[in-house]
Amino acid sequence: MSLEITDTNFEELVLKSDKPVIIDFWAEWCGPCRMVGPIVQEIGNEYQGKAIVGKVNVDENPEITVKFGIRNIPTILFFKNGEIVDKQVGAVPKQVLATKLESIL
Repeated sequence: MSLEITDTNFEELVLKSDKPVIIDFWAEWCGPCRMVGPIVQEIGNEYQGKAIVGKVNVDENPEITVKFGIRNIPTILFFKNGEIVDKQVGAVPKQVLATKLESIL
């Protein structure tokens, strides 16, 4: 399961989270984003209770997108204790994302 993260709920869901957080920055029109989306969903299901997995639609949430300098999508940011600890730009296999998440659990 992945949460929809917005400009409004970002601080509450990400910065104040006591669990690691993965955020997938995406857009409807982005082909590679459609490839990564199901992978992010799977990770959300597999790590439910251990990590927060969310998605930010860059077209609908410009504030967060600009704040983190997202220029290419998909971009996946990994947060721990409210700080970015890792980043992945572009479509990658599930194992790459799972390994990065495991390293911050």
